[in-house]
Amino acid sequence: MPGYGRSAKDAEQRTSLDVQGKVFAEMLAHWDLEQPMVVAHDMGGATTLRAHLLHGCDFGRYVLMNVVAMRPWGSEFFDHVGRHVDAFLGLPPHIHRAVVEAYIKGAIVNDIDSGDFERLVEPWISDEGRGSFYRQFAQADEKYTAEIEPMFGEIRCPVKIIWGEDDPWIPLERGKALHALIPQASFETLPGVGHLPQLEAPQLVLERLNAFLERS
Repeated sequence: MPGYGRSAKDAEQRTSLDVQGKVFAEMLAHWDLEQPMVVAHDMGGATTLRAHLLHGCDFGRYVLMNVVAMRPWGSEFFDHVGRHVDAFLGLPPHIHRAVVEAYIKGAIVNDIDSGDFERLVEPWISDEGRGSFYRQFAQADEKYTAEIEPMFGEIRCPVKIIWGEDDPWIPLERGKALHALIPQASFETLPGVGHLPQLEAPQLVLERLNAFLERS
């Protein structure tokens, strides 16, 4: 996903969900991948849904885990930052780091490995990372999920929805609503798990993924 992780974070590049969906489709074409198994989390949900429903990418099996997929999404903090990006860009480095750490901690309800936590924080601490962190708030737009919500029943592959029951960012009710729009999907919750199941309960997530992805 351009603008995330170790990818380039140029000041002029867009990182919105319309761009992410197109780039994911282009990557599958570049790698000549036909019907890959896709596991999507958070913004990866809308990204891969757009690639599948708007750009013709076929998946073999498809997992949606605590995903951004339906309106409304984003928190009050998310909206506030999006309206005042310039003010946040001027924060001193140590305060910016505290904001990033507090933001990520707000997603989880269980302790995670300190190294994993640092790897979540690190991409956003450099000068270019700081800019990309706040720009993604400004470029977030619910129209990119509104565009595909009516198409969820048209997903062309087996689907499993997995949801951490205690997600502070995207409540369980949103997962249930998503399931109602994808009635052919199986749906499973993870008790006592927040927004980052892959880090909060990795063994449990692996068991659920293997059970679904290994089916013939």
